[in-house]
Amino acid sequence: MHITQLNRECLLHLFSFLDKDSRKNLARTCPQLQAVFEDPALWPLLHFRSLSELKKDNFLLSPALRSLSICWHSSRVQVCSIEDWLKSAFQRSICSRHESLVSDFLLQVCDRCPNLTSVTLSGCGHVTDDCLVRLLRCCPRLRVLRLENCARVTNHTLAAVAAHGCALQTLHVDFCRNVSAAGLRRLRAACPRLVLRAEHSAAMIPDQPPRGPQAPGPALRKLLPR
Repeated sequence: MHITQLNRECLLHLFSFLDKDSRKNLARTCPQLQAVFEDPALWPLLHFRSLSELKKDNFLLSPALRSLSICWHSSRVQVCSIEDWLKSAFQRSICSRHESLVSDFLLQVCDRCPNLTSVTLSGCGHVTDDCLVRLLRCCPRLRVLRLENCARVTNHTLAAVAAHGCALQTLHVDFCRNVSAAGLRRLRAACPRLVLRAEHSAAMIPDQPPRGPQAPGPALRKLLPR
């Protein structure tokens, strides 16, 4: 029996065992398999291990998407986490190549995937509060939001969770240095049933703008080896 003789349900089951690249390569072999690749039922979950994967055309965004994970573990994450005013020209050049990738991708998710229930972002240092606020507004069924090492996330995201995260049950803001203890207390008071975790976030040194000719000591200490 040839693979194309299988019914749609069997083909979807077979495709589900393949990674994104393998699905795309198989879909190129014939129109019938391309149609399976483009079936939203195949894409309830998406996981990305690098930002470059976001630029590929080997996946589909649709209302069927329920779980999204972008986990970037690279030495460049450390560069992204440095305050903009402390970055050298070379470091700014590195960041300019990818700083809008995750935000632009999440804007597409907001437009196409209103039924998301779980989002995990790790090492996404350029994701802003505005992007996460829009995600909370556009995905009213979101139950789990995990943020790790997202340096630009602040108390504004926590306020948006209280205002728009009606279905949210779990929130992690680990190693997000611009989230304060006061912001966490306000969120706990507003959403007492929310499972909230913030490992090291409130204890980290937040971003501080330069004050005169000398850079402030706390910001410099983040760059010194320990």
